[in-house]
Amino acid sequence: MLPIQLIRERPEVVREALRKRRAQAPLDEVIALDQEWRRLLHEAETLRAERNALSKELGHLSRLVQDPQTPTQERRHAQHRRDDLMARSSFISQRLRELEARLKELEPKLQELLLQLPNIPDERVPEGEGEEDNVVVRQWGEPPTFEYPPRPHWELGEHLGIIDFQAGVKLAGSHFYVLRGAGARLQRALISWMLDFHTARGYREVYPPALVREECMWKGGWLPVFADFMYHDAQEDLWLLPTAEVALTNLHRDEILPPGALPIYYVAYTPCFRREKFAGGREVRGIKRVHQFDKVELYKFVEPERSAEELDALVEDACALLRALGIPHRVVLLCTGELGFNAAMTYDIEAWAPGSGEWLEVSSCSNCTDFQARRAGIRFRRERGARPEFVHTLNGSGLALPRTMIAILENYQQPDGTVVVPQVLRPYMGGQELIAPQR
Repeated sequence: MLPIQLIRERPEVVREALRKRRAQAPLDEVIALDQEWRRLLHEAETLRAERNALSKELGHLSRLVQDPQTPTQERRHAQHRRDDLMARSSFISQRLRELEARLKELEPKLQELLLQLPNIPDERVPEGEGEEDNVVVRQWGEPPTFEYPPRPHWELGEHLGIIDFQAGVKLAGSHFYVLRGAGARLQRALISWMLDFHTARGYREVYPPALVREECMWKGGWLPVFADFMYHDAQEDLWLLPTAEVALTNLHRDEILPPGALPIYYVAYTPCFRREKFAGGREVRGIKRVHQFDKVELYKFVEPERSAEELDALVEDACALLRALGIPHRVVLLCTGELGFNAAMTYDIEAWAPGSGEWLEVSSCSNCTDFQARRAGIRFRRERGARPEFVHTLNGSGLALPRTMIAILENYQQPDGTVVVPQVLRPYMGGQELIAPQR
């Protein structure tokens, strides 16, 4: 959430940020509603001050009226003055009740509008409309060459008997699938290896619920903007995680972290659920875009001055996995039009998939600055007794499945359709070196 002071004092900054993002947001409504709220608040505060002054004067006048030693003329004047002031006080009380009711009505409306304003892009983010304006920052490895046409993962999966698309449709409908045998084991191996990899680098493992309360979605910045893309259990009023980022953000909701607590690094594996609508064709063929997928998520709570360098470190932690797997990949800086709602700056990490013939996003690493922390009320103290400050939050996939599996299957395929298991995963696969066709 953006600070209201910024909108009041520098609305042009927010307006320019919205222009760069190509985003539609109710900034004008926020400004108008805030101006009305402040006008009514000022009137209420003025009337309260007047009522307090009247109360003191009424007390003095009442003592004069009740004192038998007060001269008759002075007592009469005090009586008339007291009656006038009591009438004014009664009017003020009535007006204050009206003002307080209106202020109470405006506050949630203003808050709801504020929650629809996206984060301000970092000044280093290139301006642009879409993915064609993203900037490739660096690349590791060269796409492999094959002496034969490399197969896409959906052909490999069916040939090996490890990805069952028909069973997925039978159980849950389109854009679901079933992993069998070595396919299921490969996914489990990837998750276990990634968790071990990150915990060895200083992340603390967390396993959160896959269902969370609606408040978590609001505080994490996923509501109201992404309501149509998430699964909701209306009866229990619980939401399925679209990403572990939601749960990890809320772990420290409404807390003031003590001195020395930062930085905090978390890693979490969760299933993720998204109900977005998919187009047909090659773009969504196979397991590239599905409604349920697994992901290992990295999350950081850090001091504000460290968030830029922590973003670089987060990207490195994700890239290190792909280097260990030996998969060519590149780092892409997203333009303003591609930025997520919560993010001030984002790097996508894309792995090369030779069978599909495209770069696939397997991680998106974002610095959300204090945007999520303001929504969730997450602050810290630098030292005892110091004024609480908002933390900065960062998140990134480390890595997301099933696209990492796609990259493995397509890069490690052999002419006969078998797939070599990457060296780092073999201990997690019981020593298995090759995935061959299953019965």
